Amino acid sequence: MKNPSENSRSGFTLIELLVAMAITTIIVTVLVSVTSMAMDTWNRSRAEIRAARQAKSMIDSMARDLESFVSRQGNTAEWLYAKSNPSTEGPKGLASPNAIDLVFFTAATDRYDGKIGSTDDKGGDVSTVGYKLVYKDPIAGAANDEFKTFVLYRKLVNPDVTFTNILGQARIQDPFEKAVNTGDTDPKIDQEENFICENVYQFTVTFHVTTTPNVDGTPFTYVKPVALPLTTLTAGEEPEFRITGNGIDVDDITPRELNSPDKNISTKLTTGGVLQASRLSAVEISVTVLSDFGIQQMRRRTNLGNSTARLADFVAKNSFQYSKVVQLPGF
Repeated sequence: MKNPSENSRSGFTLIELLVAMAITTIIVTVLVSVTSMAMDTWNRSRAEIRAARQAKSMIDSMARDLESFVSRQGNTAEWLYAKSNPSTEGPKGLASPNAIDLVFFTAATDRYDGKIGSTDDKGGDVSTVGYKLVYKDPIAGAANDEFKTFVLYRKLVNPDVTFTNILGQARIQDPFEKAVNTGDTDPKIDQEENFICENVYQFTVTFHVTTTPNVDGTPFTYVKPVALPLTTLTAGEEPEFRITGNGIDVDDITPRELNSPDKNISTKLTTGGVLQASRLSAVEISVTVLSDFGIQQMRRRTNLGNSTARLADFVAKNSFQYSKVVQLPGF
């Protein structure tokens, strides 16, 4: 006698299979979406961390040098020179909108390659330091166009060369460019050993100028932020900011702009274009760092430069902004 269960067959119906496939499709879609969002978040976080490291390297280096800024009053020598240099090259003609050449004197702790107190230390304590933003491949240099990026360089001229060739000069930019440290074979600033960080699309240096003019015998203090590049110059003028032994020389500050809005100042604050009764109280460093993806897209896309709004939107989505204020109480 046969068992009825032996002839019966169990299985999935077509409807059950379709329902199972639908549920599986929904689960896979959700998993793919979650994974995609997680990857986007991870990539964004990775880009931000890398950009933060780049910005920190740049800002910390410049801040340390500015905190040790050296100057002397009562002379005609130049102690700090800053110039807006918007002619820096870029991918597809997209040059940096703000590139600053900055040179000044500082008591840098890494002078003599950091071997202070050793036999390499010749006893000097005032070095010259310069910063420059260049569009190039930091490894292969000008020979390779494929991996060019915006690279910030810092060149430190040791105290002995500073004393012999740069210190006491009325203009320090040219002797700085020509100065050669012991053992150097190329005096250019954009050399591999002077590399600080890359992907720095632009950086702004804002000088906080504090002046204390006398009005009817009553002094007051007024702070005028001066950001390079200067925007009030006429065509053909070179925007510069200089500190000399006689005061602060800046292209776009006039006595009227330095006046407090609620004061009527008749005293002339400038002599020969140099601000009197003024000092540099602080320096604000603002930097825009592009992500690696942003740099790659700049190299590939040819339409970014056709629209200012499109370029601004692209930079906003693919860059990170950082800033720091360095106080100079001793100046």
